[in-house]
Amino acid sequence: MPEKIHSCLSELDLTGRSFLTIHDYSPEEVAALLDLAAALKDAQKRRAAHPVLAGRAVAMIFMKTSTRTRVSFEIGIEQLGAQPMFLSANDIQLRVGETIKDTANVMSRYVDCIMIRTFAQKDVEDLAEYGQIPVINGLTDTHHPCQGMADALTVREHCGKLEGVKLVYSGDGNNVAHSLAEVGAKTGMHIVICTPDGYGPDMDIVARAQADAAETGASIELTSDLQAAVQGADVIYTDTFTSMGEETEHDVRLAALKAYQVNMDLVNRAGPQVKVMHCLPAHWGEEITEEVLYSPNSVVFDQAENRMHAQKAIMAAVIR
Repeated sequence: MPEKIHSCLSELDLTGRSFLTIHDYSPEEVAALLDLAAALKDAQKRRAAHPVLAGRAVAMIFMKTSTRTRVSFEIGIEQLGAQPMFLSANDIQLRVGETIKDTANVMSRYVDCIMIRTFAQKDVEDLAEYGQIPVINGLTDTHHPCQGMADALTVREHCGKLEGVKLVYSGDGNNVAHSLAEVGAKTGMHIVICTPDGYGPDMDIVARAQADAAETGASIELTSDLQAAVQGADVIYTDTFTSMGEETEHDVRLAALKAYQVNMDLVNRAGPQVKVMHCLPAHWGEEITEEVLYSPNSVVFDQAENRMHAQKAIMAAVIR
């Protein structure tokens, strides 16, 4: 095992813990996970083998379809030396035919970790409560913590730091906005969430992040004035205006959020230093333009790659 990975793992004591939200982890633990992710990324780039989970097995439950989550987890699990097992909504139906308590107990006898991408946060929490193995939240309607960790890794790479970085999120106050607020609060970032009236984030999650921010010097701000917010921003971030399950609202949401599109006029207002992020998939002409997505300001595809490295760090830390 590369020495840097060994060193990072020796400083972590997360074995057996679930990864349900970033709020559950201390600033020191978040920083250590990011260091481990960077070490794992470096090892992968150098083609240095790092099978720290050899002999382990990870179940991947997908109640929602995905491109990046499926590929990044499956390849990442194999790179760590473990066996991935893919289970779709057709293979396993939580709370249908078998209680989630029974499912959690059975799966705990077969595999060493469960990654689940689903709708309700409570399903993830119940799996973690009733099982005897760590559960990793691959996405719910309210949280996207693996994405948040990948985002922090990307910002750190391109801005050289996290503390004091100003990240402006534009669009719908969804699960991505929630996890950005949480990771920003843990790492000393200045997160500005820009949404129109009626599309703001969950205020309980925001209040919790603001309490965390008070301990790290971070700040979590809400506004509807995107044009003012992006001035001097280090990062502009956006996500789809219509999340999975909201397809019938597409036209209404697009009309309400059209002023929050990330285009070159907005990028130019922020300044040449600004980096643009998007968790993908992107819908050109809606929340972002193709011109911006492929501009020199865009770090979107570095961000997509970092999903794998951040997730590998989480798995390596909690499964050992």
